[in-house]
Amino acid sequence: MTGEANGTPLWTGQDMADAMDARPVGGLAGAVTGISIDTRTLRPGDAFFAIRGDTHDGHSFASKAIAAGASCLVVQEDKIAALGGLTVPLLVVPDVLEGLRQLGRAARARTKARIVAVTGSAGKTTTKDALRHVLGRCGRVHASVASYNNHWGVPLTLARMPADTDYGVFEIGMNHAGEITPLVKLVRPHIGMVTLIAAAHLGNFKNLDGIAHAKAEIFSGVVRGGTGLINRDDKRFKLLAELAGKAGVNRIIGYGADKKADVQLINAKYHADCSCVTAKVFGEEVAFKVGLPGRHVVQNMLGVLAVCHLMGADMTRVAHALADLPAPDGRGKQYRFRAGAGTFALIDESYNANPASVEAALDLLASLEPRSGGRRIAVLGDMLELGAHARDLHAALAEPVRKAGLDRLYLAGPEMAALAEAIGEDGPPTDHFEDVDTLGAVLRRDIAEGDVVMVKSSNGIGFSRLVALFRNAESAA
Repeated sequence: MTGEANGTPLWTGQDMADAMDARPVGGLAGAVTGISIDTRTLRPGDAFFAIRGDTHDGHSFASKAIAAGASCLVVQEDKIAALGGLTVPLLVVPDVLEGLRQLGRAARARTKARIVAVTGSAGKTTTKDALRHVLGRCGRVHASVASYNNHWGVPLTLARMPADTDYGVFEIGMNHAGEITPLVKLVRPHIGMVTLIAAAHLGNFKNLDGIAHAKAEIFSGVVRGGTGLINRDDKRFKLLAELAGKAGVNRIIGYGADKKADVQLINAKYHADCSCVTAKVFGEEVAFKVGLPGRHVVQNMLGVLAVCHLMGADMTRVAHALADLPAPDGRGKQYRFRAGAGTFALIDESYNANPASVEAALDLLASLEPRSGGRRIAVLGDMLELGAHARDLHAALAEPVRKAGLDRLYLAGPEMAALAEAIGEDGPPTDHFEDVDTLGAVLRRDIAEGDVVMVKSSNGIGFSRLVALFRNAESAA
């Protein structure tokens, strides 16, 4: 939630009523310091939007919102009769989610911020978080929290944007064609960015070209005279550039190792906890360190440099800020836990997985040197939402696994059975488990001093429990 910026309230009750064409009941709130849709995280002064979700209706939590200190409630007209006796101002609208969208539009209309919208099959959250981090050294930045990138997350992020924001960073996701268009038309970015086209959500598409068309919807909302930013190393760069042009975006910027890239990778040295990079940024050579390891991270950071340059940010501050870039939970965060007389390293990639990101994780693992005679160990779980392609795509990971030089491979989930079969005798010793908890018990027993362990799966598999298992054991010890 966004609180007061420089002592100025985020909204007034009157501003909100005007933006949403809402009917006030019980007066109007004065200062509204934040926007909330969840009473568990609501802070005093927030406006509470009683959204009806797939499993819960926010109107059922009206009393909790008031108890938590909500300054006002945004509620639906057809629910007002059941909400008698509430002691805070109400803003009554025909549809609460549409009211949130209208407030988001008002936030976008009043800001003078430079805005970027980021999408892609992999790397969009890492890129968004990196942009928030580095642009925060250059001015007032507002960005999506967590992965608030869907039909309620994007308008919520917009509605929380303070009027004096300098840089706005929005992540936009999708599972199906047509989902990005209405969201990016709310955001109206100056830069529309596509990080990578890969087999994520492939179960909802005929092929990767179909995913490219859906991701290219990001260009439909770019403001007139804006920029399309595309990974030049992506096999579908040309298709994405053509789709951007059809959407009216005529300025296309590419980043990557390709010699035609506007932000071009010159050289990179990859270490266990960082990468040292030299790049040419619009013709000027820049040397910088990235505080996260891996080739895929460096690729995303080239895109970050492109965005910052296009936004007119201080590039010296941006380059320095990349050195202390933190890794979020589940997206490459590294831990060191005790084992035997020493420790082992664990890399937590438990939040998301598709074939491209698993291959990138294996590439990173291959570059890391275990300590004290330890082993390289990959712990892989099912990649979800691949539909009819699931078995073939899981089996196809056999070759990247072999190239990674693993000493041990642990697999979990029904889809990973295909990889277990495909590994054969040419791969590392492999064990496959049907469930995460059985795997966790085996890992606790088998991992030894000096090992380097990569944990990677789609979030729905529950591999975060494996990481929690070791964290809790460390806390108990």
